[in-house]
Amino acid sequence: MKKMDDHEIVIRPLITEQSTHLANVRKAYSFEVNKKANKHQIKGAVERLYSVKVTDVRTANRKGKPRRHGRFMGQKSDWKKAVVVLDEQYHIDLF
Repeated sequence: MKKMDDHEIVIRPLITEQSTHLANVRKAYSFEVNKKANKHQIKGAVERLYSVKVTDVRTANRKGKPRRHGRFMGQKSDWKKAVVVLDEQYHIDLF
């Protein structure tokens, strides 16, 4: 099995109203991550990419929504979400 690069593990940050609120209140940041990545890999990748100290990682597998393509129904891809909680003295500037 090939070892994943940090950029393969963390695909992109999720910037929504809810994630912005969690970042300001609880120092928790949301990311779209690789479906095969586990919590230890996610923690290490975020710490190396953003130079921060991670205290907690929560993950959730999200189902893709059905979408219409003309008269045909399609399906968006399933994806994995990770909420990463940082130590008190760290923060990530995503905006």
